[in-house]
Amino acid sequence: MFIRKWLLLFIAIGGLSRLISGTNRAVQGTSEEAMTARPRSFDVVVVGGTPGGIMAAVAAARRGNKVVILERTKHIGGLPANGLGATDIATRDATGGLFLEFVGRVRDYYVRKYGEKSAQVEASSGGYRFEPSVAERIFAELLAEQPQITVLMMRQFDALPQNVRLQQSRLVQIDVLNRENGGHELYSGKVFIDATYEGDLAAAAGVPYRLGRENRGEFEEPMAGQLYRQWDGPFGEGSSGLGDNGIQAYNYRLALTRNKQNQIAISKPANYRRDEYVSLIEDIKNNRTTLTDGVLEPELAFNGIGRVFNMVLLPNDKTDANNQHASFLSSDLPEENWPWPTANWEWRDHFSLRLRDYTLGLLWFCQNDPELPQDFRLRAREWGLARDEYADNNHFPRQVYVREGRRIVGEHLFTARDALSLNGQSRPPIYATSITASHYWLDSHAVRKRERDRVNLDGFFRYPTKPYTVPYGVIVPQRIDGLLIPVPVSGTHIGFSTLRMEPCWMALGQAAGMAASLSIEDGLAVRKIDVEKLQRELLKGKAVLIYYNDVSPTHPLFQVVQYFGLRGFLPDWNARLDEVVNTDDAAKWLAAAGGHLPLQYQQGITTRGEMLRALYMASVEE
Repeated sequence: MFIRKWLLLFIAIGGLSRLISGTNRAVQGTSEEAMTARPRSFDVVVVGGTPGGIMAAVAAARRGNKVVILERTKHIGGLPANGLGATDIATRDATGGLFLEFVGRVRDYYVRKYGEKSAQVEASSGGYRFEPSVAERIFAELLAEQPQITVLMMRQFDALPQNVRLQQSRLVQIDVLNRENGGHELYSGKVFIDATYEGDLAAAAGVPYRLGRENRGEFEEPMAGQLYRQWDGPFGEGSSGLGDNGIQAYNYRLALTRNKQNQIAISKPANYRRDEYVSLIEDIKNNRTTLTDGVLEPELAFNGIGRVFNMVLLPNDKTDANNQHASFLSSDLPEENWPWPTANWEWRDHFSLRLRDYTLGLLWFCQNDPELPQDFRLRAREWGLARDEYADNNHFPRQVYVREGRRIVGEHLFTARDALSLNGQSRPPIYATSITASHYWLDSHAVRKRERDRVNLDGFFRYPTKPYTVPYGVIVPQRIDGLLIPVPVSGTHIGFSTLRMEPCWMALGQAAGMAASLSIEDGLAVRKIDVEKLQRELLKGKAVLIYYNDVSPTHPLFQVVQYFGLRGFLPDWNARLDEVVNTDDAAKWLAAAGGHLPLQYQQGITTRGEMLRALYMASVEE
């Protein structure tokens, strides 16, 4: 109760504002050391060793740029290196480039170590499922291959205006705390990339940003605003659709195992609060869930920890244990995380410990509380922390799963409508400036704790989408130049809820690194680069800019299809390149391409692929 009152007071005095506009600043660090230190100079400065930041660095370095990654902790890799081993992607071929390279390297690792026919390779699901330590290893390999990249750990950027220097609205220098010696360091760059989950650099530089939930009617988005909805079911009472300052819940993604040879038993945390978990007792006894029919799948109802944690199998008998959407109480800790996006690191570190104690307390409760059914407790006790993960952190994840922090206001605001097929169209809107395709549900965790007589937690939902295109403008901030933002991107709460998956962030990071490189090479502001040139470079790296069922990045006409797909030539989900082009399509394509008739075109004979290739050569390659 105290925490909830404290949060309400925090909001009332303006601690969280749903739409915040920064102002331009032209100051640098105020510490005496920072004022007198010589800045270290790089072409590209990346703040945040998240997957998005890593891919940005790799993309820029592969083009010869000198890059530095400034990471606050002692480890790189963000959430995939901290338990998120079950890759969140609905259509695997919808996102390519460096993300697919990462996936391929994961699979290759398991093949090399255990053999092609091994259980580990099977459990890796083609490289889309992996252990946290393996994710960190693969990211480290990608970075180590690029001598142009410098990775500096224990470097903390604090979101304060005095920690940035701007020249006529262009970011040119930042002040960073060295957590190892307490000193301040200056870094100058030609382009900066904010790859933090929170958007700290963007905020300090004066980029406007959004927090919380928009009203349902503001952008006509399904699921927007306050809602109580049974999982994949109808709306419940209290679903007003009103916007607020609610931030979706955070948790830890746990590497749990039943392998006794590689298991650490759950210990009762010093700050154990039994009262936080007691509502589970009647839920479990009565099989009460958030599902539409109220009945949990049998394999979960009798699986101990699986009743409270969503368990996805990873290689070597481990799991990615996430919040259980079917349970009213799980590893998410709603409401208490609301200050996180704009809080300082002292507060965030304190909350991280609070969340750790809450999570371990939940596990302890499930395994030991005498009021729970005995068979449930016995099954729960089968699980423990994986001994060979996070050895320097008592085998517990090092990083909170920050699902959503600040969302910048960019040149394009991504809304739910950008991921949905509307007005009779087969596809969501096709953006000619697309820098990646992606596909995942509109998906948000709860923003509030359990409330009496509600069918689910407020804000918890998923809603189907189709593979969509993501325009360059979502990573280009308003007002500030010299800065790209591929992780806390521009979107509404609902629009961001599908972009916020690591495959999409990796693809946006790759695009940001490539765009930074082109900005430097061509002497243009990042908002003024040639996006078509950026797209050509991304396609050379097998990025997917628009998804087709029948044309993969290995197809010889892949780049041709991507080029014309983004220009509306191929509105369906299949390009059908081997079919003969009909006269209507031929006429439309010729008109759209400027009316230049390819010499090899023969009515009734030429295939769609042949004609598109000829048009591409005539309009692009000449």
